[in-house]
Amino acid sequence: MTLEPSPRSELLRVRMAELSEKAGVPVATIKYYLREGLLPPGERTSPNQAKYADGHVQRIKLIRALMDVGGLSLATVGEVLAAVDEGKASPHRILGIAQEGITSSRQVVDEESREWALATVRDLAERRDWPCKDPEDPIIQALIGVLCAIRDVGHGWYLDKLDAYAEIADRTADLDLEGIAGVESLERIIEIAVVETVLGDRLLSVLRRLAQQRASKAHFARLAVDDE
Repeated sequence: MTLEPSPRSELLRVRMAELSEKAGVPVATIKYYLREGLLPPGERTSPNQAKYADGHVQRIKLIRALMDVGGLSLATVGEVLAAVDEGKASPHRILGIAQEGITSSRQVVDEESREWALATVRDLAERRDWPCKDPEDPIIQALIGVLCAIRDVGHGWYLDKLDAYAEIADRTADLDLEGIAGVESLERIIEIAVVETVLGDRLLSVLRRLAQQRASKAHFARLAVDDE
């Protein structure tokens, strides 16, 4: 396993305590990452001492972001990083590993609801040229669960907006991949793709909340004027 120097900082060689300070995590956490193979060992300077590079700082921050912000489990983070470090899997496959980690939950639904939702998903996928061959795909299963939940709570009208939301999703995906343009390093491409998938979900969620506050204020202020 090798780590490339961060392009944003000069190469550095620091001891464990300094690495902890620069990465913002306790020494015990760094040692745990080392034991679990998430972080490669440093350059041994003596039997009990090692020095670490700026790539270690970047890797630790990536691990924390994927876990703390993205909500990925330690096991999923380990799987993603292992695939990155092996350099054999394609960016598309590694992105799939991260997506499966995000959408691993599966809602229990009755057969009729499942068939209805799956038909809805397939129809949407066909119109938008999305992959939908495997109904057991965790992402397909997650979408089925969401559609069934919306219908079960009596808000089927929301599904009328499905195509509009799908259009936004397509545009978002295109924006995500624009960040990879011109990047030659496979490891860097994969890192960007995973970060944009995992942290991008959180970013969009927070931006939506802010936009809803704006829309809500305008909508209800208009209603108040109409009632006067």
